[in-house]
Amino acid sequence: MSDFENDLPDPRQSKFGASKDSKPLAEEQIFLDYFDGNSAIPRRVELRIEGAFLSLTPAEGPQVRWHLADLRRVPDQAGGKDASDIVLALTDGSAQRLYIPADHENLANALSMKTPVQSAQPTVPGIRYKLLGLSTAAIASVAFILFVLVPVLADQLAEFLPAEGEQALGDVTFEQIRTALNQDAGGSVQICERAAGQAALENMTARLSKHASFPFPLKVHVLQHEMINAFALPGGHIILFEGLIKSADTAEEVAAVLAHEMGHVASRDATRGALRSAGLIGVLGLVFGDFAGGTLALFLANQLIEAQYSQSVEVKADNYAARLLADAGLPPEALGVFFRRLRDEFGDEEGLVAHFSSHPALRDRMQAAAEAGRRNENNPTSSVLTVAEWADLRRICG
Repeated sequence: MSDFENDLPDPRQSKFGASKDSKPLAEEQIFLDYFDGNSAIPRRVELRIEGAFLSLTPAEGPQVRWHLADLRRVPDQAGGKDASDIVLALTDGSAQRLYIPADHENLANALSMKTPVQSAQPTVPGIRYKLLGLSTAAIASVAFILFVLVPVLADQLAEFLPAEGEQALGDVTFEQIRTALNQDAGGSVQICERAAGQAALENMTARLSKHASFPFPLKVHVLQHEMINAFALPGGHIILFEGLIKSADTAEEVAAVLAHEMGHVASRDATRGALRSAGLIGVLGLVFGDFAGGTLALFLANQLIEAQYSQSVEVKADNYAARLLADAGLPPEALGVFFRRLRDEFGDEEGLVAHFSSHPALRDRMQAAAEAGRRNENNPTSSVLTVAEWADLRRICG
């Protein structure tokens, strides 16, 4: 009898008490379920311990012999009835399995003591380098999707989005913004529509629109909010804030900002941005999942990507505004004058707080506006509004 057999516990010393009729474990007939790795159907085999080997003998077919030193314990992927069941496999990584139910307590305990490598996982050659390579490829794939594929697809989809759908998206977004900006629960920010001020705004819009074409009818709104900001939404919406109008010294400065936003409408930048953001959030949501802090990481990553992507878009809108102002007989440098006021009041990195992080530095934009003014200095310019109309526009919210 081998050393292994000598060390096997005597079933007569089990916790259930002695049994004079019990045989030593090595002499018992033990039948277990064996999977040969080729079929999902288990085969009933008789297990015998022969020295340092486990001998598995089926009713039909060749005998299988496993060396004890080659055994390891693996999780029960089939979900056995008893958590204390033992599943044995070979360290060579083959799919063969032997199931030892919990009622064979003595055999399970003996194997646990005599096969110290049973819990070790099979070693896969070069696994660390393979995992590193796969991780690098995964990161590169996500980066490609975020920085290349999503922007390209957004630009392509924007061309095919029906006008009715884009206008509906703008309408819904406009109402959501009004609700989000309202500090009183259950309401929304007021739209400023005082008659005289609205007439002045329409005159300004009409003078600029004569020299431009847009994919949608323009809808220019003024919201009663102190924010110094303006932006375009899908479907032809342009939003100016009361704070921006009151911070301007001249009507031409407001016209310059309006011309900039018209550039976004003409290029459908807001629609592209909405599609791009939806794609980014979807991809990042799949990567980060719904874990604590994931929403914050999602937001920060999206902001970073948006800031890098929209630099060129904002420069194009500035250039569009300069050309439009010149064509309308208005001073192109008015945009730079307004930017200078923002810089003096808020600093180069804090003006237009709501979305300034995605814009180029103010000093660069001021310089470009000044150069546009110099190129246009031989062309005549005139005021966009009368003194009375400018006063009415400043009081559009009452």
